[in-house]
Amino acid sequence: MPVNLLRHRLHPTVLATGWTSFLNDVSSEMIYPLLPVFLTRTLGASMTFVGLVEGVAETAASLVKLISGRLSDRLGHRRHFILGGYALSSLTRPLLGVATAPGQVLALRLVDRLGKGTRGSARDALTADLTDPAHRGLAFGFQRGMDNAGAILGPLLASGLLLFFGMDYRTLFLLASIPGAVAVFVVWRYVHDASTVASPPEGSTTGSGTTPGPKGGFDRRVIGLLITFGLFALGNSSDAFLILRARDLGVADAALPALWIVLSLSKTIWSVPGGVISDRLGRGGTILTGWAVYAMVYAGFAVASSAWHAWGLFAAYGLFFGLTEGAERALMADLSPAEARGTVFGAYNFTIGMAALPSSLLMGAVWQRFGYHAAFMLGAGLALSSAVLLFLILPRSRNTHHEA
Repeated sequence: MPVNLLRHRLHPTVLATGWTSFLNDVSSEMIYPLLPVFLTRTLGASMTFVGLVEGVAETAASLVKLISGRLSDRLGHRRHFILGGYALSSLTRPLLGVATAPGQVLALRLVDRLGKGTRGSARDALTADLTDPAHRGLAFGFQRGMDNAGAILGPLLASGLLLFFGMDYRTLFLLASIPGAVAVFVVWRYVHDASTVASPPEGSTTGSGTTPGPKGGFDRRVIGLLITFGLFALGNSSDAFLILRARDLGVADAALPALWIVLSLSKTIWSVPGGVISDRLGRGGTILTGWAVYAMVYAGFAVASSAWHAWGLFAAYGLFFGLTEGAERALMADLSPAEARGTVFGAYNFTIGMAALPSSLLMGAVWQRFGYHAAFMLGAGLALSSAVLLFLILPRSRNTHHEA
């Protein structure tokens, strides 16, 4: 989509949060793929400890998202949560470069994820506050696209610095703090609350737009959607299992980072178009199509038989993200009144986050007991079951934007 069209349809603050996501992801993705190796080889941590780090960090982030979203509603200042969240995460990057014990990395990773939890729900709510309902899919799709673009550039920068400059991990972690610090500056300078910004672009609103539902927040539609999204998330296990399956199919270890870049590139390409599709054709239909793509990809991994299948499936998997990430957030925004958006987004992020651990445990247990075919078909089956449940819920949401 042309840049001038984005500027016309999206508020400057929304554009700024997209660039902030990009910069922060460049910073975090320079570090994240290397962190398990740093923990095990440099600091002598066990594989169990590596799992503990991620499990504790993501669970804590999910809890904070729930709390911070509610507080941003009650206090009426979303910007403070966004700025504080990015600042917390940014502070951890240089400290990783001087960590000398696994416990220190655990503490820093926890603070980093607490920062993510602090900013996430408030940022989503602010995006909804400042965007016309007709363009919310575009707004959330743009943010996800910028986030995914950062996830491409970050590992590429890290690989270049390691391979061509012989840089050690600690120095790399220190350098990774630079784009993170710039992200904090962008929030401080360009991100403002809806109550303090200048007039939005033509066609935008800073009010609640078309936001049905009872004053104060949750109604049955929101609760039904949260249950549905939770069911889908239960079958949406860690993408690490896709990497393991790709290795089984013959993808060489040296090619795995390239395979991951293919996925991130596909996500980036489809994020904005997916959001626009949800604006024009409806949130529900877009999400249902994305979940159908997910089911087909997982079924494809169950029956794939050669390495090239893995490359094609990873590329198709990015389409699922493009069709769902922006549309789901836009749908939650459509169904939440302005005074409860932070709470609704907090509940949404909490539901997805808390399903991450049991979904991966379920996937791993089924794979170990019955094999990869059963594990991936289970994921496909849960996706289709969620789609059926969503289809049954959607007719009750026809008065939301384009949901008919």
